Amino acid sequence: MSLESILQRADIWRGNGLPAADSSSLATGFPDLDALLPGGGWPQGTLTEILMPQEGVGALSIVMPALAKLSQAKRWLAWVAPPYIPYAPAMVSAGVDLSRVLLVHPRATVDGLWAVEQALRSGTCGAVLAWLAGGESNTLRRLQLAAEAGNSWGILFRPEHVARQASPAAVRLKLRAASRGVDINVIKRRGGWATGPLHLEVDRVMAMSAPAPAPSGYLHSRHPS
Repeated sequence: MSLESILQRADIWRGNGLPAADSSSLATGFPDLDALLPGGGWPQGTLTEILMPQEGVGALSIVMPALAKLSQAKRWLAWVAPPYIPYAPAMVSAGVDLSRVLLVHPRATVDGLWAVEQALRSGTCGAVLAWLAGGESNTLRRLQLAAEAGNSWGILFRPEHVARQASPAAVRLKLRAASRGVDINVIKRRGGWATGPLHLEVDRVMAMSAPAPAPSGYLHSRHPS
C-alpha cells in the first residue's frame, strides 16, 4: 500500500489544511458549510456524525439537499430506527424522491446495527441514516469499513455527550438550535482543525412528524441484556 493511498483514507487525519475540492464529495447545499468540509462537501464512503442535545434542532434540514440529489440519482436512502416518521410533504418539497426512501424499524438493537452495516456495505444505498445512542469504538469501526466498501454515506445522529469519545468518522458536527436556524460547530474534519460556530438559516422541524412505531428512539450499540 502506497503512502498516497494511506493518506486518502477517511480515517487518516492530516494537520496541514483541508483537502482540495473533490468531485466525490457531495455538496451540502450550503456554500458556507461546504467551505468547512473536506473536499468541499459531505465526504462519501465514510461516516458523518451529527451530535445534538435533542431532536428538532435542524439536523435533517442540513442533510436534506444532499439526500435529494442522491435520490434523484436513483440511489436508495435507508433510514434505520428514526425516532419519528419522516414527514413526506416536506421531503417532497425539498426534492427527495420518496420512491427511493427505505424505512427500517428494527425489532432489537442487534437487528438494527446489522441493518445499518448491511445497508452501508450493499453498494446500492447513497446514504444510510441511523440514530445511535451509544457507540463502542469497534462498532463504529465496522460501520466505517462498511461505508468504505459500499461507497455509501453513513449519517449517524447521536447525543452530544459522546463528543469526547473517539470516532473513525471523517466529519463530526455538533448542532445547537438558534434563532431562525441552527449553529454548527465542526468538532472533527479530516485534514483540518475544529471550527465554528457557523450559523445556517434552516427549518428546524421540516422533516419529522409523528413518533415512529415501537421500538422507537435511539439505537444503542450494545447487545440487549
